[in-house]
Amino acid sequence: MTGNMKLKICGMKYQDNITEVASLQPDYLGFIFHHQSARHFEGTIPQISDTIKKVGVFVDESIDFIKEMFEEHNLDCVQLHGHESPEFCKQLKKLCHSEFISESDDEMLKQVQHDNNVNVIKVFSIKDTFDFSVLEPYEEVCDYFLFDTKGKLPGGNGYTFNWSVLEQYPSTKPYFLSGGIGLDQVENLKQFQESNASKYCYAIDINSKFEIEPGFKNIKLLKEFKQNLSFRT
Repeated sequence: MTGNMKLKICGMKYQDNITEVASLQPDYLGFIFHHQSARHFEGTIPQISDTIKKVGVFVDESIDFIKEMFEEHNLDCVQLHGHESPEFCKQLKKLCHSEFISESDDEMLKQVQHDNNVNVIKVFSIKDTFDFSVLEPYEEVCDYFLFDTKGKLPGGNGYTFNWSVLEQYPSTKPYFLSGGIGLDQVENLKQFQESNASKYCYAIDINSKFEIEPGFKNIKLLKEFKQNLSFRT
């Protein structure tokens, strides 16, 4: 891999484990705010490096709940893993630009708005084929797409989809590649990096294949994965 992708480690749950994983300096850490998930996050995110972006993962939640979690945990990104509409994403972006911050001082408001420009990541699930036309309404209201494996659960199903489908990707919007990625995919990832399908792949998203139990990540496996692949800094 030529080092032009970032790394997202998702499904963080336990404080000490979060600190350990953060010491590996991934680009993104994901926290799942979905009660049906075995990796549902509760509690407080420990202090981590400002270079690591905190992603809140939501599944068909209300804007009010997303707003509450965004503020409480000082999130940088919102990942939408449900059936959220383009209009919902548009409202969320608008809300993130204005209502997540205090309006006590106009100059301060402008500065804080600039500094806290939230990124919206919209998830789409793929199996063997995918109708890319569904992406078009989301182009203007999302910052990134994320492609995951279609399965019984909204995420964390533990197996990959056919990455060659992404050779037909019609957009220039950067995307995250997700879905059952583990150490056994290292060689496939290197090949993927050399393919046309990876042209707009911005980041690799890993989760369940690096766990001792749901939400508790294996540091040894994560280190090995990082050593085998070069990620953009």
